[in-house]
Amino acid sequence: MNDYYATLGVDRNASADDIKKAYRKLARKLHPDVAGPGAEDEFKGVQRAYDVLSNPDKRQQYDMGVDPTAPGGGGGQGAGFGFQDIFDTFFGGGSAQRGPTPRTRRGQDSLLRLDIDLNDAAFGTTREIEVDTAVVCGTCQGTCCAPGTSPTTCSVCQGTGSVQRVARSFLGQVMTTSPCAACQGFGTTIATPCSECSGEGRVRSRRTISVDIPAGVESGVRIKLSGQGEVGPGGGPAGDLYFEIRERRHPVFTRRGDDIHCTVEIPMTAAALGTVLTLDTLDGEQEVDLEPGTQPGHVLTVRGLGVGHLHGSGRGDLNIHIDVVVPSSLDEDQAELLRQFAQSRGEERPAGRVASSGSGVFSKLREKFSGR
Repeated sequence: MNDYYATLGVDRNASADDIKKAYRKLARKLHPDVAGPGAEDEFKGVQRAYDVLSNPDKRQQYDMGVDPTAPGGGGGQGAGFGFQDIFDTFFGGGSAQRGPTPRTRRGQDSLLRLDIDLNDAAFGTTREIEVDTAVVCGTCQGTCCAPGTSPTTCSVCQGTGSVQRVARSFLGQVMTTSPCAACQGFGTTIATPCSECSGEGRVRSRRTISVDIPAGVESGVRIKLSGQGEVGPGGGPAGDLYFEIRERRHPVFTRRGDDIHCTVEIPMTAAALGTVLTLDTLDGEQEVDLEPGTQPGHVLTVRGLGVGHLHGSGRGDLNIHIDVVVPSSLDEDQAELLRQFAQSRGEERPAGRVASSGSGVFSKLREKFSGR
């Protein structure tokens, strides 16, 4: 009985990965397209050894002293043919392979994060972004071959990408089809791979991409750039590139949808007498009139100074929340003036007034939660 472990150069406790690595190394070295016709018998021996040792059922039979590839090997179960092979044959497992596997495949999609400011979200902008991705190899132009060479038809499968074998089972002789181990199912072999990309047809490269950010985007929105992702193996079509937006926190404004909000503190006198506020908005300095008698918590709305609408024209609003600041310390002159003011309004000793059920804080909360 042939020593398949010695043929592959591994010990009897070798793992499946070790067996696969040993086989691939020998297959590249002994393939008839590389080593010439004289190595064909030795190549077939390596392939036969791998066929046995890579299959757990066959390897178990071999370790028990039965060569699954020999006529009558494996007893009543048939030579080199297990239950999985029968299942694949009748239910489309091994025979599903049709034609060689293409070397050229589509590249993967890529997802990157893009941080923007509130101004970028409000008005939109264009950013130049550097990305590290896979591009077509400039040396072989995606052919995977060294310049001046080309893939050759696999002499084992004759370019079909698969091999057929006939095995005996309790059902009789059954033919199964599996990917060709010599060419990995491609149907062709590359004797001299491109040294630049190691036969991949693509290399890593850093390039600059222009990204148009529309007005109205917010955190979580993804911008898709079709065909700007990674080039596929064999110089295949590039996948898509996605940028997921993350909006940075603004030091002044808080965004809610397309509206922006801010809080402005004003002195008690300005609230009573009215004033003109000068605010630094997203559109620059703006003057806003504050009516006399403005109460704490009042919201002043300025139309069209918010964030642009993503799916439409126009912009949201700027909402200014008024916070009236009551002085915490007064000198004697200021206190006297306030006492005179209170006396003129009959408010020296105000008893306070309980708000009616239709107004006040609790009423507003009740209206909010009841939807009124």
